[in-house]
Amino acid sequence: MPTNSFIATALAVARAGATPVLVDCEPTTQLVDVEAVGRRIGRSTRALLPVHLFGQVAPMEALRTLAQDAGLVLLEDGAQAQGATRQGIGVGAFGLGAGTSFYPGKNLGAYGDGGAVLTNADEVAARVRALRNYGSDVKYDHPELGFNSRLDSLQAVVLSAKLARLAEWNARRREAAARYDALLARLPAVVAPATLAGNDHVFHLYVVRVPRRDAVLAALHAAGIGAGVHYPVPIHLQGAFRHLGHRPGDFPAAEAAARENLSLPIWPGITAAQQEDVVRELTRALG
Repeated sequence: MPTNSFIATALAVARAGATPVLVDCEPTTQLVDVEAVGRRIGRSTRALLPVHLFGQVAPMEALRTLAQDAGLVLLEDGAQAQGATRQGIGVGAFGLGAGTSFYPGKNLGAYGDGGAVLTNADEVAARVRALRNYGSDVKYDHPELGFNSRLDSLQAVVLSAKLARLAEWNARRREAAARYDALLARLPAVVAPATLAGNDHVFHLYVVRVPRRDAVLAALHAAGIGAGVHYPVPIHLQGAFRHLGHRPGDFPAAEAAARENLSLPIWPGITAAQQEDVVRELTRALG
């Protein structure tokens, strides 16, 4: 799995009793480096877990080939890519299944926290349904350990209403991203996000790279611009995974991205005027 992700990806691996084997990202798209994945596959490897980062799908055909050749399970972290496709194939259909998040800030967000597993495998769907319900698919019969992870009805109602609008909202996000691309073309200091060929990006985040990122971020905040950073500390440098033995410099592409990434405001309803304000303040912050 890639080191440039939210820590929840690695925590899920650890919770399953496995050990995260971290790899670097590709510097341009920041998606997982397939060649690095190939180099890290060993005799104890059991699964590949790419992350569909910032709203676009990882290079899944190459990863699927690696998984098939090594006899591995292919899973997906689709928490940031609801509605995204690669070569016309949607998240959750490339491997055994995908986890996604309904955190309120996601493209498909609930009123509170929630999540789901996407899969085309009937046996996986049945197992997940049981695990979310105390390990039971028959009331008071619990053949295995499970959790209380059922999605409550209020969240389901909100998500059902939003799901009908997801495609339209994602299209608006793509339009907003295209406006940013045009506005930022005049700023040579800013590196706009790259979309991997064959991807239909849904721009959960619009992440640029800038010099002096922390100073630029502070200036934007002072101007009332709600920019952010995803993610300032890669997983391999988090204290929770110190036992993996990694040090600064082990994954240079991810570490460079952590220093330079800046997430500009984007949502389906953002206006052209608001985006012009963002870029105007960004220009001032860059000096």
